[in-house]
Amino acid sequence: MTQPGCALSGRRLPPHPCGLQICSVRAAVERRKLSFFFSLAVVVSVNPDADALVWRCRCVLSYIESAGHTCELRDPAEFQSPAEVTNLVSQNPPFEAALALHLFKAARLLLDIQVPFGVVFGGTDINEDVKVKQKRVVMEQVLLKARFAVAFTDKLKEEAEMYLMSQSSKIYVQPQGIQTHVTDNFSWTEFLRSSGVSTEHADELRVFLLVCGLRRVKDPLYLVKVFSEWHCENPLNVLIIIGPKIDPVFTVEVEAVVQRTAGVFLAQERSQQELHAAMKRCFAMVNSSISEGMSAAILEAMDLGVPVLARDITGNSAVVQHEFTGLLYSSPKEFVHQAQRLLSDHELRERVVRNGKLYVEEHHSLKQERETYQRLVDILH
Repeated sequence: MTQPGCALSGRRLPPHPCGLQICSVRAAVERRKLSFFFSLAVVVSVNPDADALVWRCRCVLSYIESAGHTCELRDPAEFQSPAEVTNLVSQNPPFEAALALHLFKAARLLLDIQVPFGVVFGGTDINEDVKVKQKRVVMEQVLLKARFAVAFTDKLKEEAEMYLMSQSSKIYVQPQGIQTHVTDNFSWTEFLRSSGVSTEHADELRVFLLVCGLRRVKDPLYLVKVFSEWHCENPLNVLIIIGPKIDPVFTVEVEAVVQRTAGVFLAQERSQQELHAAMKRCFAMVNSSISEGMSAAILEAMDLGVPVLARDITGNSAVVQHEFTGLLYSSPKEFVHQAQRLLSDHELRERVVRNGKLYVEEHHSLKQERETYQRLVDILH
């Protein structure tokens, strides 16, 4: 039987093993298992479900564990140097392989370990960190030593090859798998009220939901001024920013700006299921990031049947086809123009919603993603 390419740029993966060839002493029974050290590229928030990168890493971990491996999830912020990671991996019983999410923030800590490892690009590593020479040199060393690397898009793979001079055969392309869950006991009115929005005309409001972790690369203040002006013209249009407070200093800045800006609100982070419920009730989902690898929030909105308004950057244009699966904008003024089109053109709205959902179903299958990572584990043997 022909093995599927798993969207890996035409490359075929090794067959899924019926049994693992490495026996870990970490296993308490005779069944063969492989132990993994997973590095996260971000500090785990108080509510890990609310941060997309943490959520993605937990998904990958679950795929590998379901194949019979023993995994341990660790935050790179716990370690001061690669030597500490080397000590962890060498402990008794030892780890036999590692996987890092984010080529610089996490994978640099794996350079001195004596076990094979793979890496998953985060987005900012290839889009932003490559611009800094010192970081670029480190990431080139990581790719040289890694058994494999995973990029979410073909464009991310191309940029990695261009800037980091990596072997094309080492980088696989696997889009994020998407699955949404909406909680049954979500109250839209309570959500609005707790966010500071007047609920007097709750059913008439057109809520634009900007989903992002509060850090500068997500640029949540990009649209604040122009949206507030638009809100003053029509008070039914409101913008709610929601996401974990990743950067404490920047969070204070966002809170101060929002507090003095009409029509813009900041919601408390919610569980993944509550967030999906809020997304499903909003008029449109907004992305204003400076850089993205592949926005899970955009794909989740599409899956939920919610139109997407995304900033026209490489990571977003890879998944949002303008006027087909969503709308792209390149300036705050253009955002308002596209939002107005979404309000007035019902045929356009229906088209992007329908096509967006079909796109996610066809290209972002959890089953496909799970099979890809389970097969890539074989490369670490």
